[in-house]
Amino acid sequence: MPKIASAEELKIEHKSVRWNPWLGVVYVFAIYIVSQIVGLVVLIYPAIHHWSGAKSANWLNNSTYAQFFYILIVEAFTVFAVLKLLKWYKVDKKVIGLRRPKAKDPLYALAAAPVYYVLYIVIVIILTHFIKGLNVSETQNVGFNHVHGVAQLITTFISLVLLPPVAEEILVRGFLYSSLKKGLPQIVAAILTSVIFASAHLPEGTTGLLWIGFIDTFILSMVLVYLREKTGGLWSGMMLHGLKNGVAYYVLYLAPLLTIHI
Repeated sequence: MPKIASAEELKIEHKSVRWNPWLGVVYVFAIYIVSQIVGLVVLIYPAIHHWSGAKSANWLNNSTYAQFFYILIVEAFTVFAVLKLLKWYKVDKKVIGLRRPKAKDPLYALAAAPVYYVLYIVIVIILTHFIKGLNVSETQNVGFNHVHGVAQLITTFISLVLLPPVAEEILVRGFLYSSLKKGLPQIVAAILTSVIFASAHLPEGTTGLLWIGFIDTFILSMVLVYLREKTGGLWSGMMLHGLKNGVAYYVLYLAPLLTIHI
């Protein structure tokens, strides 16, 4: 098992991060906002067909393919923006954990999965004991509410299980965490990174703020940061993130199809 980066290794990494840590935080927020706007380029399609605003909005919210292209554009822009800044500062991609995959990366991801799930269950049990109003049944609005047929199932799988883990790990555990670690103690950087990541999921509740989702993604992020430190890269984190999203995909889209009604 590789050790967590030594003080000397961290010092080298900090020197490689040439931008101000707080500039990194601002840049992450800017990427998030701008990417959402850039994703709206998909509305060119209804504009070409002269659809009304209501019809265009309905298409964007309910069409599996519209949502797929929106997510594809958002995630592609996110990765592009991070790599563009690295190029601007002439910093190697390895600084944020983008190095070649290693054979052990999948093993770390698989080993971390039960750790994440056990931590989540234990922490939720403790919190529900002290916070009586915590709604653990609140559902997350992931979009893709009208998925029919194999083609749409595949498109949804790519949109939820493959694209977000890659882009989010590069942006959050890669760029954001590396930025914060330059100016803060490692544990503080890990916690702040996880709070920012979890906060982005708060608005995704179907009836209000998704606090159970905040707890879930905060715990996941802390495990992902640990993997980032253990492996020195992002691949195992991407795999664990994808595995977690894959379980949700199975529950939401595949399990109902496999249910046998007697």
